[in-house]
Amino acid sequence: MHTLMMVSGGLALLAAFCFIGRRTSGPNLLRAARVFIPVWAIASVINLTVGVVSAGYTIAQELPILVVVFGVPATAALLIIRFTAKE
Repeated sequence: MHTLMMVSGGLALLAAFCFIGRRTSGPNLLRAARVFIPVWAIASVINLTVGVVSAGYTIAQELPILVVVFGVPATAALLIIRFTAKE
């Protein structure tokens, strides 16, 4: 359940970045998606760290979850970058 909440939170954060990117001076959707990826990578690593330190999981147990938690929103951002760059 926590993984689903993190992925949903990542997609919501991407939507917020894109919304703000659209509202700033000129259409900066491409820049917003590019900035989102490192921000989300940091948040995903923090989530991994909390899982290892607080929840007692091993790094080997948390790595596949990191791939999903980071990968789904990052893939959505990369798709936005790919299709926005063609405009």
